[in-house]
Formats: sequence, structure tokens, C-alpha cells
Amino acid sequence: MPGFTPGRRWQPPYYPFKHEPFGRRLLATVERWVKGPMFGCRMCGNCLLQETAFICPMECPKGARNGPCGGSTEEHCYVDETRPCIWYKIYERSFAMGREEKLLEVLPPIDWDKIGTETWGDVVVQMRKVGVGKFTRGMLSRDVKERALTWDSVFSPVRQPDWWQGDSEYHPPAYTEPASELERRLRAGEFVVTAEVAPPLSTATGKLCSNVEMVKPYVAAINFTDNPSATPRMSSLACSTLAMQHGAEPVLQIAARDRTRVGLQSEVIGASALGIRNVLCLSGDHSRMGPAPLSRSDIIDIDSIQMLWILRRMRDEGHYLDGRKLKDPPMMFLGAAASPFASEPKFQAIREHKKVNAGAQFFQTNLVYDPDGLETWLNLLAKRDILDKVYILVGVTPLKTLKMAQYMHNEVPGVFIPQPLLDRMEAAGDGAAEEGIAIALEIIEKIKHMQGVHGIHLMAVGWEEIVPRIVTEAGLLPPDFASKQEVESLQVH
Repeated sequence: MPGFTPGRRWQPPYYPFKHEPFGRRLLATVERWVKGPMFGCRMCGNCLLQETAFICPMECPKGARNGPCGGSTEEHCYVDETRPCIWYKIYERSFAMGREEKLLEVLPPIDWDKIGTETWGDVVVQMRKVGVGKFTRGMLSRDVKERALTWDSVFSPVRQPDWWQGDSEYHPPAYTEPASELERRLRAGEFVVTAEVAPPLSTATGKLCSNVEMVKPYVAAINFTDNPSATPRMSSLACSTLAMQHGAEPVLQIAARDRTRVGLQSEVIGASALGIRNVLCLSGDHSRMGPAPLSRSDIIDIDSIQMLWILRRMRDEGHYLDGRKLKDPPMMFLGAAASPFASEPKFQAIREHKKVNAGAQFFQTNLVYDPDGLETWLNLLAKRDILDKVYILVGVTPLKTLKMAQYMHNEVPGVFIPQPLLDRMEAAGDGAAEEGIAIALEIIEKIKHMQGVHGIHLMAVGWEEIVPRIVTEAGLLPPDFASKQEVESLQVH
């Protein structure tokens, strides 16, 4: 095990995809032999140790470089249970060292042109630009701020190349008018409901379209999942397009698992051209959760925070990641997933803060069955002064059976169901579905008046016909609600 990275193994190092001069190769060899035993260094050439409490994030099987996924736990990595969650360890050490605020900096994806090469040479080059004497004097200063600025003058340009320019600041959207109907409703102060409709497993669209028509009057927007559980279905883009044809406002979900940085930018340009304005950026379930054979699981090209950063800059600054200008930038209302119960609330609060800084304008949370725990998370977000910078839609799923409840609690990362609710589902017997609906309505009633909560995100998990009933009984019908019968009557007259 590496000395400073508490992972399971020292993984094989990368090797460069190009010929390097002898001096660089020699320096890379020395760096590998020093940093390998200490940090488990894989020679990615894009070192972030300064920002991650000197624990290498490349140990993460998902390749996440900006923080934990929604499945982070203290016990182990949900992808590989023989390893700890490396990001949990990074957060734990950062808090112990008083370096937690460094975790807010939006870090770039890997530049694969640097793979297998060393980082020390880049540091030396930057130090020469700053001036060795100036750097030495600055680091010997008694002024803490001067030492920090001197350190950053060398290391910040190394980890933040010109094509990225990540920081730890909040960037409000550059536009003024709402980008979508969902954003308009939220800005107007409406307590909104969004819902998921499951994409079909085949090319048949009849059930999908009927579900859209059924749910549409009751919600502000409809989400279409992007291959949940790493299982292929109809694309979220296709479903979103069909929803628009039926007069519904879609939320396009994009999972980082299946995207490269090129594919992401291309897909969003196309979605915007089709009129899709709401985009939810997700890391995506790991391929290990999907069916065999297992697809590539060692790395993702970009994580969800990097997706937000890229898309925000495309929209607000009008250029691609490579710097090319966009004459007609995409218009997007950007969202992200939030996971109040994935790990310690204070860790998740920083994770969510970073997403807001990167560009998230709304959150749809993971499933919530513990309103008290949710309030703890919301209070931590309030302390970080971000509740007024993001709209929060709390995830609610009605439990249909005891087996479903036990599966959610035991197998779905980031979901916690208190034991009293599990006991209620067990005691309900054949009436478990009705008990699940009652629980969902109780949770909605408790959370809809909490600070920072702007709506509910109903995830029916294939039970779409229950959405109208829950919205109605929860007293959350939209202001412009018209029943199907009323619409048909108006059309006749």
C-alpha cells in the first residue's frame, strides 16, 4: 500500500503516448520511483495532490477528480468493496488538516497528451517564470497570505491550464431572462413538481408518450433518465424530443459515464438546437451496476462537476473547451444531482457547494426518507451561503413493496430509509403500496416548508400512474392546472 494514499494497491503506471526527450524521461523515472511508493502515483501527468490532501484521486475507480460520487460511504467504495472510498479519505484528511476549502476549486479533466509524463518539469518551468529568488523570499516570509500567494503563483498555473481556468468562486449565469419554463416557474416562487418517466427498453414509444400525456398536467417538467443502473434504454435526448412533441417540458439527463468531453459538447449543441433547455449533469451509475459483460470501469473522461463547468462556459462565455468561439451558444438551465445522505453531511455540503460554483442552478436530490437528516444538510448549505444560489427539488419515491424498500436501503448508494419506515412497510403486508403512498405524502408535507426547498422531484420508478394522485393529495397542483377532461372540453368548444 502506498505510504500516503490509503488505497488497496499501487496500480500500474501510465506510459506516454509520444516520444519524450531523454531528460524528461529520466525525470519521469525519478518522479515515478519517488511518488509511486508514497502516493501510489500512476503518472497521469496531471497531478492534483496539492488540492486533495496529498491523497491521489486516481485511486477512485470512477476516475472522479472533483469529489465523491453519490455512492460515497465511510465503509468502502461501492464499486470495489476491497477499497475505501478514496474521496471520503480525502475529505476526512482535508478537514483534519484544515484544508477543506481547497476542495472547492474546480479541477480540470486529464489532458491525455500529458499522460505518462512528469509534473516536476512543469513546476520548474513555472518557478523560473516567477523567479527562483522571488519564490524563495516569498516562501520564507512570515506573512501567511504572502506565502500562500507565492505558492499559488507556481502551482496554480500548473494545475489550472489556460484552456480550463478553474477556480473556487461562484459564477452567476450571464443571461437575464429565464432559459426554460421550469426556470421561469422557480424564479416566480412557485413550489414546483418534476417527475421521472422511464425511457422504454425498445423502439416502441406508445407507453412513453401515454405516460408523458398522463403526467404532463401535474408537473412543471419531466425527467428522462440516462441509462440508469448502467443498463441501456432509449436515450434521454430522444425521449426529451418526443416529450416536446407532446407539449411537455423535458429535463435532459446526461451521465458522464457514457460521455467524452467531445460527445458532451456535441450533444448539448444538438439538444439546444432542438429546443431542450433543461440539462441535468450526472456522474452516472458505475458500469458494475449494469448487466454483464462489464464495460470499461477504470476511468471516466469527465466528471459531473467538469460537465457543469464546460457547459456553463459554453453558454455564458460562448466558446468550446478548446477555445473556439460559438457564434450562437446553447441556452441551458443547468442542474445537478445532490445526495444528502451519501456520506457525512459536512462532506456533502462542500460537494454541493462546488457544484453550485461550477454552474449548477438547480438540484434534484437523491431519495429522501429522513426529513430530519435533510434539514441537517440544508442547514450546512445555509452556512456555506449557497441556498440563495440554487433551487432544490427534493427526491421522493413512493415505496411499493417491502422488498423494494429493503433494496433501496441496502443496495442503492446514497439512500437511507429509517428503520421505523421499514417496520411500517413490513406491518402493512398486502397494503404495502398504500402505506408507501402515505409515507411519501407525509415526507412531502414535512419538507415542503423547509428553508431552501423549492419543489419535489417524484421518481416513480415505473409507477408513473401514481404521480397524479400524489401531486393532488399533497396539494401541489400547478397554478395553471387543467385536467384532461377540462382540456378535452375546451378543445370541443
